Amino acid sequence: MKFSLRPASVAFIWFVLFMAASEAIAQVPVSWKVTVSVAPELRPSFRKGGRLLLHVTKQNEREPRNRSEITVGVTPQQWNGVSPFVINTKDKNVLSVGLDKLPSNPSEMYYFQVVYKQNPDDGQENVPGNLYSIVDSVPFSKKANLSLTLKTLIPPATIVQHKFVKSVEINSPLLSAFSGKSRSLKAAILLPSGYFENPDKTYPICYRAAGLNGRYTAVNGLMANKEFTDWWFTKTAPQIIYVFLDSQGPYGDTYQVDSENNGPCGKALTEELIPEIERQVRYKPDSKLRFLTGNSTGGWVSLGLQIFYPDFFDGTWSYSPDPVDFEHYGLINIYEDESIFYNRYGYLQPGRRTIYGEPTFSMKDWIAGENVNSRTGTYLISGGQFGAYNAVFGPKGSDGLPSLMFDPLTGKIDHAIAKQWEKYDLKKVLAKNWSTLGPKLQGKIWVWMGDMDGLYSNVATRFLQKFLEKTDNPKSDAKLSFTAMAGHGQEWSDKAALTLIAERVAKKLTLVHD
Repeated sequence: MKFSLRPASVAFIWFVLFMAASEAIAQVPVSWKVTVSVAPELRPSFRKGGRLLLHVTKQNEREPRNRSEITVGVTPQQWNGVSPFVINTKDKNVLSVGLDKLPSNPSEMYYFQVVYKQNPDDGQENVPGNLYSIVDSVPFSKKANLSLTLKTLIPPATIVQHKFVKSVEINSPLLSAFSGKSRSLKAAILLPSGYFENPDKTYPICYRAAGLNGRYTAVNGLMANKEFTDWWFTKTAPQIIYVFLDSQGPYGDTYQVDSENNGPCGKALTEELIPEIERQVRYKPDSKLRFLTGNSTGGWVSLGLQIFYPDFFDGTWSYSPDPVDFEHYGLINIYEDESIFYNRYGYLQPGRRTIYGEPTFSMKDWIAGENVNSRTGTYLISGGQFGAYNAVFGPKGSDGLPSLMFDPLTGKIDHAIAKQWEKYDLKKVLAKNWSTLGPKLQGKIWVWMGDMDGLYSNVATRFLQKFLEKTDNPKSDAKLSFTAMAGHGQEWSDKAALTLIAERVAKKLTLVHD
């Protein structure tokens, strides 16, 4: 069969390739050489093959590693940590974001800090096992030479000590067998105010899925929130066991579901971790009061777990979920569009916006940042949003690493791989299996979304709503609500979610007693 590309398609492809080539040969406007050493006492903790990240900022109220305007990344393949390594911004294997936007203003001070990402079990940067330097500052110059020493090893995370807080950590045989090495699962538990008054009582339980790359240590922040604790430890607060899940994975957030790259995370959660948690807090599964909640990535996870395990969980409260329909992956249709960097009209595809609709960040900028953060020089192992998406939703490549759904330099979509994402496309999963899933999900789905979501996730949620409204046998009773002019996660709070769940529990218990 003969075929030909439409003239518009040919022009679009050439436009994308031209833009990628133009940027590839663009010269970095500054020449910085940063000599990085490892403090002698940390050399035993040093691991080869990590990613060096140089962070630079004009802000002096925070460490550059926590947020910087400029990031430079390189993977020193042969570095053993004994001799120094020089980051040269002119080297061809050095990637950067933000250097091209530097003003030539010698009066300004710039703050430098370097991080060495070496934890093989966690794709993020500021996590246990990685190294970082103290902050140095120098006046702005297009040519600079300085030295930084990696002096701090990020220690293991800890959970706040409190009578009503428990932590759980178990070895996961399922994940360990998949990875060929020991892997553990963690969670933190916040007990209700009346928990110790009646040792025979069983309580409803709610599993809180974190936002992107969230950790079970989120309980620490909640316990430090006086407004929350003043409410939680009253007799009128919800009597619900609140469990903080942990989303650690080698490529970033695992999304708590089974995947080819992260392993059987959903199976390990439901068959290993949750049974152990519930054994420790005397929850009775027969009570059918096992709930889910979460915001953003946690919104997707809480909704996804309810759909993938419709009999195991008894209801979800999902806020601002990540795209639940990959035909509307933000503003991108991964099954039909040619690139995630440019839309069908040849304009840069926005990735973020304000609630007034002003684009603040393009998809191209987003991926460039993740490329810099990854030891492969692509978003593959960035530990960021798209590195995580790619590992969770996509197949494993021939090299044992996740297969890239789109090219990291041109944004061109590989539709053969995009097709394999369908099994995590929540709208498609529901449409394909509604005759069996529909009855099991009745009374179990509640979703909130801001109609000016900063990540454009409201578009996918709108199309999910359209699908659910057209269902029959049964007609879906899912509750999806949208707030005009509201942004990403604007109405999310632990208190709000727990209050809604408590209302559902009270109603359900009333029906049982009646």
